[in-house]
This record gives sequence, structure tokens and C-alpha cells, in this order.
Amino acid sequence: MEDKELLEKLRHPESRNFGFNILVRTYQQKVYWHIRKMVIDHDDADDLTQEVFIKVHKHISDFRQDAQLYTWIYRIATNECLNFLRRKKRRVFQPIGDNEKELAAKLTSAPYIEGDEVQLKLQKALLKLPDKQRVVFNMRYFDDLSYEEMSEVTKTSVGALKASYHHAVKKIEEFLLEN
Repeated sequence: MEDKELLEKLRHPESRNFGFNILVRTYQQKVYWHIRKMVIDHDDADDLTQEVFIKVHKHISDFRQDAQLYTWIYRIATNECLNFLRRKKRRVFQPIGDNEKELAAKLTSAPYIEGDEVQLKLQKALLKLPDKQRVVFNMRYFDDLSYEEMSEVTKTSVGALKASYHHAVKKIEEFLLEN
């Protein structure tokens, strides 16, 4: 179903629930994996995915259609991830390095994480990146978003995103060469 048709269903009281069910079925898996790459833990990703769709449901009438629907949802998911990670760091009162260690431990112990040694090394390298660089790297490398799409999601210039991605790649390469 096209975004325009889906939005019509969401904005019409009689078809709102049906439209929302379609929206969730269409975007839930993409949103979950975007979040999961940031927070690592399945339960946290599951909770945040629900929060994203609750916000989408509450604020769908605010969507101005100046971007694609998925871009708007992606922005909400990205902001939820960054806010969650900030709250987690503050709540636990631990240095950033300790948070990285906790997430790295979840990478190897979580039953939902699969991957060979190279994939685990990459994931550990990603945990070393600042959260915003990790978001940019994930969007470009894993989700294959263009810089223009990433710019819509993050409200950041294309030039800044290219620089951020470049720095992230360099840091990942350094980490992989050291380990």
C-alpha cells in the first residue's frame, strides 16, 4: 500500500485501526532492527519499538508529508534510541566505557545475536563509536540509506553526515586492526 493511501486510512476514523495495523506490519521489522543495532538488547529493542509505534499513533496527525512516512518513523526511532542510551548512561552513573562493556557482553551472551567472529568484532567496534556516529554508520552501512535520506532523518547536513561516516569508518578500521 502506498504511503498516501495508508495515511488516508490512518486519518479516517473508521479505518484508523486498520491503517495502523498495516503501518505496523509494514515497518515494525525495519524499526526493530534499526533500534536493535543501537541498543543491542532484544528486550530493550522490543520495548523501544513499541514506544515508537505508540508515538507514531499519537502523532500521525502531525505528519506533514514533507518527507516519506518511513523517514518520519525512522527519525522517531532514532531519537528514541539516542534518548534511551542517554537515560541509561545517566541512570546507571557509570562511565561510558562501562556501558560499552555491558553492551559488548550482551553481544556474546544474547540468544538473539547470531554471527561469526568477524561480525561480532564489527559489532564490538561499533560500540566504541559515539552514539550519533554509530547511528550514521548503521544507517549507511546496514540500512543502505542515501546521505539525503539520512539528512531527512537526522536533520543534519549531507556534508556533516559524510564526515561523520568517514570518521566512524576510520575508528572501526583502527579497532579491527588492533584486535
